[in-house]
Amino acid sequence: MKTNINFKLFFIASCFFLLSSCEDDLDVELRDAVTEFDFLNNPDNAVQLVNGVYNKQLDFNMYSFSWIGMTSITSDDADKGSTPSDTGSDKHKMDNLTFGASDISFSDVWNGRYEGIYRTNNALFYLEQLTIDSALKNRLIAEVKFLRALFYFDLVRCFGGVPLVTSKIDINNAELINSVVYTRKSKQETYAQIEADLLDAIEFLPLKSQYSGENLGRATKGAAQALLAKAYLYQEKWQLAYDASGDVISSGQYGLLPSYANVWREVGENSSESIYEIQASLNNGIRDYTNVQGPRGTPDLGWGFNTPTLALSNAYEPGDLRREATILFVQSTPFQLWDGFQGGSNWNNPRYNYKAYQSSILEQWNGNLGETAKNLRILKYSDILLIRAEAGYQLGMTSEALSRINQLRFRAGLADLTSMTIQDVWKERRLEMAMEHDRWFDIVRTGQAQSAMAANGKTFLVGTHELFPIPQDQIIVSGGLLMQNPGY
Repeated sequence: MKTNINFKLFFIASCFFLLSSCEDDLDVELRDAVTEFDFLNNPDNAVQLVNGVYNKQLDFNMYSFSWIGMTSITSDDADKGSTPSDTGSDKHKMDNLTFGASDISFSDVWNGRYEGIYRTNNALFYLEQLTIDSALKNRLIAEVKFLRALFYFDLVRCFGGVPLVTSKIDINNAELINSVVYTRKSKQETYAQIEADLLDAIEFLPLKSQYSGENLGRATKGAAQALLAKAYLYQEKWQLAYDASGDVISSGQYGLLPSYANVWREVGENSSESIYEIQASLNNGIRDYTNVQGPRGTPDLGWGFNTPTLALSNAYEPGDLRREATILFVQSTPFQLWDGFQGGSNWNNPRYNYKAYQSSILEQWNGNLGETAKNLRILKYSDILLIRAEAGYQLGMTSEALSRINQLRFRAGLADLTSMTIQDVWKERRLEMAMEHDRWFDIVRTGQAQSAMAANGKTFLVGTHELFPIPQDQIIVSGGLLMQNPGY
């Protein structure tokens, strides 16, 4: 059985917390006769406060349908799937790159992250006032800063420079809201905030091995170092990315699982390959993550969206074990899935995302497709090896890059490469991380997007599609203060 953090937020007194429109989504337990003094001197309240930030990651507007649409269906690795008539609101537009600022996916992703950021800022405000053990306080503050950096990393990759809200906001202060909440910072300033939060977090977060079983899954020093390495990679800060990924590798906390197929199964949750993943449990899972992507038809396992493309399937070398572990191929006659479940030959699409499959036989299951106990991997050790390889190659350290890539190829059942180009590094990244919500960002940041999407029969507009549009509803609410991205 996997270990889960109980990511529930118990409000001690509602007057201490103003969490905007997300308030209705939280579990609220009011307690009588609790004073501010009592609250600020109880270490259990500090932990529950931080758990409420983690809990935000389970919401539908975080890593579910809209995130899947923006980060995967847009790319050459995935099609919309489902049925021709089921558009998923705007997922057909994501697939065809015909999306616009009024589409709901952009509002979901924007709102979800800023609701999370609002929680982080409120948590930091109260954590600073709590009279508790200093080591615990510093660790909890570091956890929250890691989460805030993660939320901003999602935002900057999607939208470019965004408003930087880093303190508790008085919603009655119109001048402050206009100058902070409705004023975009540059991409560079956004990354600088991410780096600052992560560097602070690294100082106080424990190693993964220093967490007890009940805390397994909380942010660690390795998680902050890994996210920092990734942030450096996206900015082409090659030496810093190389060094930060090296810190994770040399920590001795992580390693590749022997079986690639097990990485995304329950047996691989919180394993040696896991650096940070969102902790899900029965009845408190990531809302509809598996449901969105489950095979559609008979037997019906989900909505059938985000199906691997034929181009992705054809990108693998013969014998690459990652192909069958990533893509669920529908067969013309009844067939068995990895757990023995009887697949349906009349499922609507020829391929599905195997990494999103939740077994009802060999994994925790209560029949609720909408909230399965499947964790979502955010940062993995294999990703760190790829960052080290790419940064190393860019620095002229070809032998180091080759060594890291061959570690991944060996597990995949492939022969070692004896020489390589940057395209080889990018290809290994595509296949190792397929259907894991990085492909779109990778082809954009490496300049491959136009050619990759053309090969998929779609038009990537250079100068526009590098960023998604700022949600139109946010621009309206701001009174036009929020500036739109080019081309929208």
